[in-house]
Amino acid sequence: MEQESVYLGRHERLGELRLKTAGKVRDIYDVDDDHLLFVTSDRVSAFDVIMPQGIPHKGRVLTSIAAHWFARTADIIPNHLVSTDVADVPGLPAEHHDDLRGRVMLVKRCEPTVVEWVIRGYIVGSGWKDYQASGSVCGVPLPAGLEFCQKLPEPIFTPTTKDDVHDEPITAEEARERVGDDVYAKAHAACFALFQRGTEELERIGVLLADTKFEFGLRAGELLLIDEALTPDSSRFWPADEYATGKNQPSYDKQILRDWLETLDWDKNPPAPDVPRDVIARISERYLEICEKITGTTPAGVPA
Repeated sequence: MEQESVYLGRHERLGELRLKTAGKVRDIYDVDDDHLLFVTSDRVSAFDVIMPQGIPHKGRVLTSIAAHWFARTADIIPNHLVSTDVADVPGLPAEHHDDLRGRVMLVKRCEPTVVEWVIRGYIVGSGWKDYQASGSVCGVPLPAGLEFCQKLPEPIFTPTTKDDVHDEPITAEEARERVGDDVYAKAHAACFALFQRGTEELERIGVLLADTKFEFGLRAGELLLIDEALTPDSSRFWPADEYATGKNQPSYDKQILRDWLETLDWDKNPPAPDVPRDVIARISERYLEICEKITGTTPAGVPA
């Protein structure tokens, strides 16, 4: 696996564009008063720690899938995406086009809400731990006797705080208090409609949507879907033909990385251990597989 195929980003400048902020995966650059540039890197994190190595093509996969869903859900709620073409980014020099092809989203500036809007269709992850302890998830009571990874009677809303380091669970009422009644009502309704759309379309290609998170932002009083949507970094995707309750499911995401890290004597604090090449290769293949399933194509910039 060629190191050149990994883009780790975090450049202070891209030509005229200055770095505004760098998250775990995305770098955001100022473009003008109305637009930002999102550059999705190949960085990968687990347990809120960024690994030293990236995953080849991961950023292109996330960008391709996000753009797919923005187009497929614009009838539910408008979104912030303007273009994914490097040639459409003002002030981005041609010398950066090859590195960034397939990684960029030119987007409308928005004021993000201070909530992560999480919808769960199955009982797994932190929700399973919460359920075992209290019989509920984020204050939502659930029926007794549910099995690990069982489908819930109805999808549930389990919001979290929005934090650069670690998101914390909150109740629906706490989410409402943070964003106000009007924004809450619109975002809450959009979450369930988006989850339903994703569930239906993914089921047609043999994929189960276990849970996902959405982000919303305000622009001139209008609520927009922002950041990413229904990607393997924001969702749990399971192969439908391998699904069974009571056990961990194979997933189309970085679960391979988490499973490998759990075999180590690592305290889940920085610095992260080096990731073996074979683990990196398997994760990359998994991301490319789900991208081709969802979009029907190889992401822009990835060799055929």
